[in-house]
Amino acid sequence: MRLLIISDVHSNLEALKACLAAAPPYDRVANLGDNIGYGASPNEVVDVVRELGGLYVRGNHDRACSGLDDISNFNPIAATAALWTRSTLHAENLLWIRKLPQGPVLDPEVSDVQFVHGSPFDEDEYILNTIAAATTLRDSEFLVTFFGHTHMQGGMGLRDGTHFSLRLEFPSKEKAEHMLVMLDRGAKYLLNPGSVGQPRDGDWRAAFAIYDSEAHSVSFHRVPYAVDMAQQRIISSNLPSRLALRLREGR
Repeated sequence: MRLLIISDVHSNLEALKACLAAAPPYDRVANLGDNIGYGASPNEVVDVVRELGGLYVRGNHDRACSGLDDISNFNPIAATAALWTRSTLHAENLLWIRKLPQGPVLDPEVSDVQFVHGSPFDEDEYILNTIAAATTLRDSEFLVTFFGHTHMQGGMGLRDGTHFSLRLEFPSKEKAEHMLVMLDRGAKYLLNPGSVGQPRDGDWRAAFAIYDSEAHSVSFHRVPYAVDMAQQRIISSNLPSRLALRLREGR
């Protein structure tokens, strides 16, 4: 089974289209949440991800932008975008977002793998380093946990009691690239495909991953996209300009 793993699209239609166009053959999609928020194309993005099908996990912006949560813990820019998104979503798409399941979500055809937004124990937890990952890796019953939320591509693992990080280094930040990682069947992993629509690891390119369950491997991908168009949509929608500027920065 080959799974296309996407996360944190954040209403960025141009980035999502670029990922789908660049993705190698896959059998099913696993979507780790935060489809909406920040960007200016919430309905267009929801239409695409609904059509893709597969596995879905809700994210914190999915909750807030659909009215399931308040926005009291959002910064002013995120809150402004959430309220705009809530008022812009079509009724059918709003209802679909509200019905997204809380993780962990499992694929009956892929054993020893779970899919979450933040962590298996807290969908809003940020796992940014091996210290934050230690408890989850120790207590998880699964060999592989795919997570999003941080917008940082890569991951952490635990082998023979020792924690380690997966460091991804791409030669360029301008063209499409990928890195294949063969997973150790004797280790446990927390793996993040990166953010499709708003990377925060210093690389502006859209991010996704392909998981091959038979080979027990993950291919991490970065692809350029029409960032200028995504920025212009944000500005034309009178959303905060910072949301447009950060797309080129990858922050």
